[in-house]
Amino acid sequence: MATKKKAPRKANAAFMKPLKPSPALAAVVGDKAIPRTEVVKKLWAYIKKNGCQDKKNRRMINADAKLKPVFGGKGCVNMFEMTKLIGKHLS
Repeated sequence: MATKKKAPRKANAAFMKPLKPSPALAAVVGDKAIPRTEVVKKLWAYIKKNGCQDKKNRRMINADAKLKPVFGGKGCVNMFEMTKLIGKHLS
């Protein structure tokens, strides 16, 4: 029985497509069109730099003045909800 060789995994083109952030998101990640993966990276860099990650529950992000409009006015979101919410701010 011969085993087939798996082709190396290709990056999903949809994730690599540069997207334009909304004005609210641009205040955090910049206003250049960048891929969704870069948006998430920059958002995490901002969260860590500004101490927005909850001290007890590390999965929760406490919104500061710049993050609140991105999170739809919520004061605290979990990291999975955050990725869902930023999708609304990319076009």
